[in-house]
Order: sequence, then C-alpha cells, then structure tokens
Amino acid sequence: MLALRRVQPWAVGFAQRSATKQVALASTAVDTDGSHSQSSGEPVAPQKHPRAIRTRRPRISLQHPREWNRPLAFGVLPAFDEALKVIKEDSMALKDEVTALEGAIAREKETPQPDQHALRMMEDKLRILEVQSEINFPQVRWKCANGMADMSKAVDRHLLEQRWRKEGALDLLMERIHQMKVVPDVLPDIHPSLDLRVNFPKVKSNAGLQATVSKAVYEHVEPGVFLLPEQTVEPPKIYTTVFHPEERLYTLLMIDPDFPDETNKTFQTYLHWLQPNIPLSSVSPSPVPNLNTHTAYIPPHPQRGTNYHRYTVLLLPQHSRLSIHMVAKDKRTGFDVRAFMEKHGLDKNVGGGVHMWREVWSEGVPAVYKEILKTAEPKFGRMPKADRYGDFRGKKRYV
Repeated sequence: MLALRRVQPWAVGFAQRSATKQVALASTAVDTDGSHSQSSGEPVAPQKHPRAIRTRRPRISLQHPREWNRPLAFGVLPAFDEALKVIKEDSMALKDEVTALEGAIAREKETPQPDQHALRMMEDKLRILEVQSEINFPQVRWKCANGMADMSKAVDRHLLEQRWRKEGALDLLMERIHQMKVVPDVLPDIHPSLDLRVNFPKVKSNAGLQATVSKAVYEHVEPGVFLLPEQTVEPPKIYTTVFHPEERLYTLLMIDPDFPDETNKTFQTYLHWLQPNIPLSSVSPSPVPNLNTHTAYIPPHPQRGTNYHRYTVLLLPQHSRLSIHMVAKDKRTGFDVRAFMEKHGLDKNVGGGVHMWREVWSEGVPAVYKEILKTAEPKFGRMPKADRYGDFRGKKRYV
C-alpha cells in the first residue's frame, strides 16, 4: 500500500503559484532582435539580475589597520571575563620575571670577567619569557593573524614563525625542493630559517605566439610552478620575513642547474644573479631594495629543445662582509655553487632562504638572446638513434 501524507494548505498554494509561474515563463518567447514578447501580446517585465553580495569583513592590513574588539561584551559570559583576567595576571607575573632577569643580565655584564655561557643562558630565557608574557592575549594573536604584526616585538616574530613553519608554507616549499631534486642537485641539504617569497609580473594574455604581461601588477609565485620567460625578463621583487631582530648579512644567488653542457653532453649550472652583503633584519623593508648593483640579473632563457629548467633563488647567511668580484656574462656558465660557498665561508646549515620555479622555451626566449646576451640562439634535440645496419647498407647482399 502507498503511504499517504496530508498536504498542508500553504503547501498547496505554494505549488499552484509555482506552476503558474512556470507556465508564464514557458509562454515567453525571444525575438531575433533580442526583444521579449508573449504569445498573448502582454508585455513581460524585464528580468532582474541577482545583486552581488558584499562581504561585511573590512580590509585589514598595516595600510588599513583595525583594533581588536571583544567578541562578547563584559558580563555576557562570566567565564570569558574570568579567562581574560587570568591571562592578564599571568602576564604581569611573567613581566616581573623579565624585569628581574634583565637586571641580572646587566649586573653580569658589569663584572670584570662576565661568564659568557651564563649570559647566553639568561638571554635565551629572557626571550622565552618575553614571548610567554604576551602570547596568550587574544588581541596579540588577532593582529598577527590579520597582517598587523609588529616585527620589533618578540611575541609577534614568534607567532609568525610558528605560522610559517606549521601551517603549510614551509612544508610546501620543502616538498617542491625535494620533488624537483633541487636537493641534492644544487646543494646536498638546506634548512631555511626565513620566509623568502618571489613576485613576478602577472600574465595579461597568452592567446598569441608571445604572451603579454602586466608591468604594474605583480603576483606571488608558488614554489615549483611554471612561469613564462616573458614574465621573468625583469628582476623579481624579493620579499622576506626575517625572524631575528639584529641585522645580518646575506648573499643572493639565482642559478639554473639545467643549462646544457654540449662538450660533455650533460648539464651544468648557469649563474643568473649575484648580490652579496644584503643587510636583513626583522624590521627590514620589503621588497628588498638595491638587489641589482653587483652581478646584474640576466633573465631566464631555457633553450629550445630542452626539458624544463629549475630556476633556484638562494639567500645564504654570511658571517662577515664579503669582497666578491663581479662575474662577467661570459664567465657565468659552469658556476659551482658548492665551491663558491666553501670559498667564501657560506654555511647552508645555519639557515637562509630558498625558492624555485620552472620554465620551458617560449616565443620570448629569442629576444633574450638577441637583445641581452647578443648571441645566436641555440637549438637542441635528441641524439639520432644509432643505425646498427648502417655499415651494410649499399652493399650487395649476395656475392
């Protein structure tokens, strides 16, 4: 038996109105000139386009700052008010410890022979206490999550570093670095300690033979993606998020480990860019300025007939200021990254930054050879298959 269900009167009315509306729409016809007409001759009301839904969330950044507001007014939820009270009391107790430890450090430095090991231990503890004294405040976490971090504060630096290390950005970078064999082809290992980001012009159109790019609009490059040679004609904008407050020196390298070596029928490294003695700290401006004053940037130019090229940017920490000679255009082929690091005392194990992307040949590469390199463009291909019977061809089969 069929189960019957009583239909409410309002449902019947809704169904009748829906059916009437569908019949009216079905009887509407569209003329060839685009005007609407109805079989009965009555005019049809113009269709209304759906209104775009605006988001109520304001733009929040350092350029458009906002202040944190309590999600609940005082007295609405006593447990929330008590939690904020406990956080504030804990912060005040930790700040008292910070003040006492700062005094102990100052007294130790005033002694004739200060204990350096004890000083380092106290300074490390001081940094931990400074972070713990403010890390639980909701307004501190809210500002860091909305792009308003103050990099002069230890707690903000700590929160941004934890976000970079634990929320996927560093994992994606290291995944692409190892998947594309940048490690170990370029370096045997690398341990990034700062967030290095690369921005190139955005592609406006890629319909013709040669792509057109926007000179004003730059976009973030995800590690490992493919870019067009037309995008990389000009030097990229280098952004860094550094987590140490003191100023340190770095060396910027951009290389291509997939440059053809015709003599040995293999690949070699080509140096595209070199800039030593870059001062960086947590409050350094971004993008990093004055990066093209040493060994000038040469755009990527993947050769026709070769596979994709892995263009790698390295930001290597220095121990002191370096005196490095500029590398001429004809001396960039066969650049040895490991020998360069060993010669100048650059240690990959103490941190730094890394980024990479890929490119293949396109219609924009010949212009790089003609206008910048001033050489003829080479063309490569697969070696012809060996003919095992070539020596016997043309000879008489039967004598």
